[in-house]
Amino acid sequence: MPRPRISTNLAISADGKISSSPPRPSGWTSRDDHARLLELRRNADAILVGRGTLDADRMTLTVPGKAVQPLRCIVSRSGKLDPAHPVLSQPGGEIHLLATGDFAGDVDLKVTIHRQTLAGFLETLATEYHVRQLHCEGGGELVRTLAELDAIDEFHLTLAGHTLFGGFAASTATGIPAEFLPKSVGFDISGFDPRPAAGECFLSYTRG
Repeated sequence: MPRPRISTNLAISADGKISSSPPRPSGWTSRDDHARLLELRRNADAILVGRGTLDADRMTLTVPGKAVQPLRCIVSRSGKLDPAHPVLSQPGGEIHLLATGDFAGDVDLKVTIHRQTLAGFLETLATEYHVRQLHCEGGGELVRTLAELDAIDEFHLTLAGHTLFGGFAASTATGIPAEFLPKSVGFDISGFDPRPAAGECFLSYTRG
C-alpha cells in the first residue's frame, strides 16, 4: 500500500500516560517540548490528529513562519466538528476530515471530507495529495490504529518525569489500556536528549 512516511509525537508521564482522566489539555510539559513539537511539524507535509485530541487541545495545526503550511488532517468516526473550533478560522493548510464511521457531520464546513478507512486515507494522501511526510500528534487510539497497520516509521516521545497521572481510564501511547498489539514492532533508538532541569527527556525511535 502506498503511504507517506509517518512519524508520531507524544508526551508521556512517569507512569506511562499521555493525559489524565478526564483528558487534560496540552501545556503540562516544558517550553522546550513545545518548541520541539513545532520543529517536528515543520518537517511535515501534513499533520494528522484525532478529533478528541483536537478538541481537548484546541489545536490549529499550523507552523509559525512556514511559507507552505502542512495539510491539516482530522480523524473522526462521525465526521463531526465544532463550527467554532479555532482550526476552522485560523489560516493554514487545507483541512481534510476523515470520517471512518457513519457520517453525521456538517457538509457545509470548508473542509474536504473523506469517507474511508484510515489505511485508505493514507494511500489517498500519498497518491492524490503527494504527501511524503505525515506527522501524527495523537491521540493514543489513533496511534494504536497506525501501529496495528504497522505504519509508524518514527516515534518521538517526551518522557515527563515530573508528572504522575494515574487512573485506569487515562490514555497511554496506544489508547486506553486494553489488549496488546497483535505483534511486537522493532524500533532503534535514534535520539536521546535529557533535560534534567525540566525533568524531561526527549527520545526518538526509528523503525528497525
